[in-house]
Parts: sequence; C-alpha cells; structure tokens
Amino acid sequence: MTDPTELIRLQKVSRYFGGITALKDVDFSCSAGTVHGILGENGAGKSTLIKILSGVLSPSEGQVVVDGKPVRYRSPTEAAADGIVCIFQELSLIPDLSVAENIFIDQPPRRFGLIDAAAQRRMAESVLARIKCEDVDPDARVRDLSLSRRQMVEIAKAISKNPRVLILDEATSALTSRDVQTVYDLLAELTADKVASLFISHRMQEVDALCDRLSVFRNGRHIQSFNKGDLRESEIVRLMIGRDIEAQYPHKPAPNTGQNTGQNTASTEALRVCDLRWESALKGVDLTIRRGEILGLGGLDGQGQKELLLALFGVLKGVRGRVELNGAPFVPASPAMCKSAAMALVPEDRKTEGLMLSLSIADNLLLPNYRAVSRGALIDPTLAAREIESAIAKLQIKTASADASVETLSGGNQQKVVIAKWLALNPEVILLNDPTRGIDVGTKQEIYTLIRDLASSGKAILLYSTDYAELIGCCDRVSVLYDGQVVSELHGRELTEEALVAAALNLQTEEAAC
Repeated sequence: MTDPTELIRLQKVSRYFGGITALKDVDFSCSAGTVHGILGENGAGKSTLIKILSGVLSPSEGQVVVDGKPVRYRSPTEAAADGIVCIFQELSLIPDLSVAENIFIDQPPRRFGLIDAAAQRRMAESVLARIKCEDVDPDARVRDLSLSRRQMVEIAKAISKNPRVLILDEATSALTSRDVQTVYDLLAELTADKVASLFISHRMQEVDALCDRLSVFRNGRHIQSFNKGDLRESEIVRLMIGRDIEAQYPHKPAPNTGQNTGQNTASTEALRVCDLRWESALKGVDLTIRRGEILGLGGLDGQGQKELLLALFGVLKGVRGRVELNGAPFVPASPAMCKSAAMALVPEDRKTEGLMLSLSIADNLLLPNYRAVSRGALIDPTLAAREIESAIAKLQIKTASADASVETLSGGNQQKVVIAKWLALNPEVILLNDPTRGIDVGTKQEIYTLIRDLASSGKAILLYSTDYAELIGCCDRVSVLYDGQVVSELHGRELTEEALVAAALNLQTEEAAC
C-alpha cells in the first residue's frame, strides 16, 4: 500500500560515469512533513542522489517518481518548478552580483519587461528576515560576505522558491552556531508546513537533533533506512563504513614541557605570539606552540580565530605585535615568506582558497612545490611523478588517475589534496582552519591520525575547529579566544565541553571560581 504522504520515490535508480558506478539499484523514498537524514562516507553516492533528485543529472537506469508520477528533470530549473530545491555544499552564488540579484537570479521580478530592482530588493529583505539575516545588505556584493553569510544567502535563495522538497547538502558546515540554530528553526517551520527535507550532514549531533528518519548509503548503494532512535550511533557508523570503527581520536602522549628530554621549555618552542593586533579582530593575542604539540583554538565563531591564522601566514596587512619562529623574531609579511620559513596554512574553504578546481590532482599537488621537482626552468617528469605518487599514497587519496580534475573528487579527498600539497614542503609549523568541515567520519579519523602523526614527528600544529569534541579529542591544549583575545587556556582534565563553552562565553565555571 502506497504511503499517502510520500512525495518522492526512487525505483532501481543507477548512475554510471564511464566505467564508474556512482549509484546502483537504489530504492528510496521520502515523505511530506519529515526531515530525512542521508548518511554515508564521502563517495558513498549521496551527491549523485541529490543531483538526480534536483535535475542536475539524469539516472542511467531506473525511475524517479514525484507525487505518484514518473519524472525526468532536464535541469534544476525544471526540478525547482516542481518544488524540489537543493542547497549544495558547493555554493552556486555569483560573487560579483549583489545578494538580491543572486537570490532571484532565476526569476527576478519584472516591470514593463525589465527587472524591477526596487521590488527585488524588497523581496530579498523579506526572505533574509525570514532566516534572521537582517544584517545582510541586499545590495552587498556576495564576494564581500564571509563564508557563513554566503551560506545563509544560499539558503535564502532556496527558500525564495517555496520548496515542497528541500535538500540540504552540508548546509550547516560553514555556519556560525547562531546561524545553525536559525536553520534548525527554519526546518521545524517547513516540517509543520508539510515540506519534506533531505538533510545531509557528517555531524551526528545535528542528525540526531533534526531528523525523523535516516537512510545510509555506502559504495553507491542504499544500505538501510530506519527511524531515528532505532539504532545506536556505533551501529549507524558501522553501516556507513562497513566495519567497526576504532577509537575516533588517536591516543594523546603525556604532556611534554621539555623536562622529559632534558631540554627547557623555550628550546622546544616553535612559535610564540605576543600582543598580536589587527584592526578590531585581534586585540592582543598571546600564545605559544611547542614542537610536537597540537594547540587548539576554541571559542565562538568570529572571535578572531580565522584572522589569527591569516595574520600568522602573512595574508593580512597592518598586523602589529611580535612573532617568534624557533626563538628568532619573524615578520609574517606574505604567504611566500611564510612558506619559505617552513609554515603552511590549510584554509577554511577548500573550494575557493585551497584548490584550483579546473586543474588536475597532479597539478594541485605540485602547485606550492614546483622548484623541488624542477631541473632549471623545466619540471623533471620523473621527480614530479614520484612526488605525486608519494602524496596520493601518504594521504590515501582515492582517485583512478592523478590526471583527473580535482573537482571530480569527493569533499574528503579534495581536503586530502589540500593537506598533501603542503606536506610535500615538509613544514615545521602547520596552521589548520577547520580541516574536517564537511568530511565523513571515516575520513575524519584518517585526518585525526595524520595530525597526531605529524605532531609526533616534531611538527607544531595550530588547529582551529568549530567542533568542541574535535578540540577535546585532538588537542594537547586549547586556547580559547573571546573578542580578539585569549581568555583561557585549557589542558588535561580541565579540557571538557563545559569548560570550553564557559570560556567561549567568557564565563568562569564553578570549579574555576572556587
């Protein structure tokens, strides 16, 4: 018997790309008035699934049924006209257009055949207010917005189309905690209006908070669907990766203050920052990182963490204060200078800041390191091939060929390329900006192990993460920023979620106050 609330059903849907099978014999359905979580590792078939539903791709085999009728969308515009709208992880906004122009780019309001700019602005203000983004100017260029604000504009663009089915592909991974709550509230509102939401996220706490029903995909196949609460998290992870996962975070070594090796603390310092200031974002940051240590950066989003990483890598101009690298004064005047000084930065947005998407995996891996694989003015193909092969093997990058475009990789494998290209330079100080954002649980574990291995080899690592569990599990110490300053440093048994939250709000825990 057919479920009367069923909006979408996939029947034996497969999708092939040459000799690669992205989806195989998928049967799947979702119903009105529910939030349906789609779970799986990067490369499990989730992206192909939502591209078929939203009209970006057509199935190679099988059938998509909407409202009981078979459909075959030829474009996202056709799917949106039928009420199926997707918020992709890779933003679809045009940077040089305004916010209002981006929101209504498909169907701008018209008057006498021309775009009615005033009406478009009013409509943009209305939809931005609905998602609590009144601070975003409809006339602002998208390129001038932060990543979090751009993601909210992407959400506004989708909501403006009045969807019956809203697909969110890692839509919260770039958001501040306040904006995440806004998305939660919005989904509750849409569910009450009988909208079906498909929610893709690698953050299990979000899935648990939002979803009514869950479906797991692995290796292009639909493994199982079940109601929330039917399976424990460990059982869900086993379905996702096809095996029992070991401890998520690697073992932390005993704290090393220099006494264990007979060295003093100063001799193990890789980086010291004193009274670092930049505009209104950094107001006198002090911290040190020792060789062999992972120092976390905590705090609510927007307290200066990202600016600190950019300042240390020479991206920002007008930075004041003192930086010491291996005990000697150092002025991070440019990324090129920092790279020469054996520093590396894995940036926040791999798509726009970390990769050249149109280039091959090989070209991306060699970008920072051409000198090392060149003889004079020419690249030595033997050296280059050896370097590329080593990087792919070390990071376990899943690809059929190094000549494939990097944009064909899953998000997790793209992030591995970003990390691998810097590791080829053998940096001594590594700056990481939310390196596991939008990455599946299995790949996260690989990156956590890599980070700990790098620290164990003597590298100094500064890790900013918006995930408190990640800070607790990965870091030896955590410096918490509030309003552009370090307000607390936590380590050992002090490093708890309660203490991190209290420090992020610039409060004292009861224990600290005693």
